[in-house]
Amino acid sequence: LPGTGLLCLRQAPEPVSNSTLRTMGTRRRMRTRNFHAGRFLSAALCVAVAPIAARAQISLTTAVDLAVKNSPAVRSAQASVKRAMGGVSEARDAYIPNFVFGANPGYVYGYPLGYPSLFQANSQSILFSYSQPDYIRSAREGVKSATLALKDTEQQVALDVALDYVELNHDLAEVAALDQEKGYADSLVQIEGDRARAGVDPQVSELQAELTSAQIDAKRIHLQNDADDMRQKIGDLTGIPAQGLTTESSSVPAVDDGSLMGGAGQQALEDNPGVASAYANAKSKLYTAWGDDRQNLRPLITFGAQYSLFEKFEGYQTYYPNLQYNNAALGVVITLPFFDATKRAKARESAADAEKASADADASKNVLSEQTSAMRHALRELAAQQKVNQLQSELAQAQLQTVETQFTNGTGSPNATPVTPKEEQQAHIDEREKYEDVLDANFSLLKVQLNLLRATGQLDIWLKSAANGPPPAPTPAASHSIQEP
Repeated sequence: LPGTGLLCLRQAPEPVSNSTLRTMGTRRRMRTRNFHAGRFLSAALCVAVAPIAARAQISLTTAVDLAVKNSPAVRSAQASVKRAMGGVSEARDAYIPNFVFGANPGYVYGYPLGYPSLFQANSQSILFSYSQPDYIRSAREGVKSATLALKDTEQQVALDVALDYVELNHDLAEVAALDQEKGYADSLVQIEGDRARAGVDPQVSELQAELTSAQIDAKRIHLQNDADDMRQKIGDLTGIPAQGLTTESSSVPAVDDGSLMGGAGQQALEDNPGVASAYANAKSKLYTAWGDDRQNLRPLITFGAQYSLFEKFEGYQTYYPNLQYNNAALGVVITLPFFDATKRAKARESAADAEKASADADASKNVLSEQTSAMRHALRELAAQQKVNQLQSELAQAQLQTVETQFTNGTGSPNATPVTPKEEQQAHIDEREKYEDVLDANFSLLKVQLNLLRATGQLDIWLKSAANGPPPAPTPAASHSIQEP
């Protein structure tokens, strides 16, 4: 070792035979092959698993069920029901005697102040009251109002997630149609470019084709952004990851327009959970007002009991020679509030609250009636527009079929102008545009239908039909024009 004066002895390696070298090389090659095979297998598994992790398909029924279970609004409404039930127990338990225990040990200097109680127990309850039954009825109506409000909240959450779901389903369908239209538009751009360079068509035709392609791109970006927004909303409502979320079109059932166009009667409007909750709240306020009013000029009978253990060590015997250590009292207290300005003012305040709640309930019913009527009118208009768009789409498909036949087999007339590739691609683009118009019309109609189902109390029936797996809502036929160019 340098600088130490020590000699380091190293054992010489033993000679290795040729067969040993060959064996070591074989093992090294096998390890290398196994290593690369493992890496390839891992990469293949990652590629295979990645699409599964990135895409998640969910049905409409599953989305609604998860949204109702995970919604903060539903949890808040459930807490309101529990609070209302606690109010019923509080009002009813006023007739149950309570028991209160206490002790007040201390030191007294001089003459004792108060009575010498070391330990005491008290009990009291209401025996008879004109107001308490009204308070109990008010609390029960409060439970009814909270329960109806919970049902209304659940239906609203179901409507929200259903609207988001059908919008995402519409966006995905239209993006697929735009992808096909984009292929035809790119072919048209290439054709117009060749014709413009050959001097057959002016430069403006190529620019028009490029404009059509750019408009398709802009519309596709808008729909993709809207689809991402709908995924995020559905993810927030249901609690599932929004990335790669897709819909199941067959899980969206058709809506029967016949049940929606019938006029909703007075009873149907009052049976709406939101309106019924408002009327139950108004009734609860009315019972409270009655209870507050009956606290004036009406007797109140209560029960009372008390036990006290007097002290022995503070010299009370000096001032109270006949001091008794164990003392008890039992009896009833009858109170007649002959005049109490505060309670009278409270009764007027409660009566005003009840009147306001009743007016609010009437207003909510009127708003629902007006909204229902407006949605029925919009439904008629959208149904008519849907029929127009459907006929235009069928006409575009028929024209496309004619153009394709003439392009392939000729016009059949020697004097007719032959169909050019430009006209064929333009016919494909026109057919896709009309098909997208049908998708938009169907979506606009379905949104109004769902809101009308919600207003008329039929949304639950529609969702149950979705769970039972009825025939899906009709979609416009794609025909042969869906094929890639």
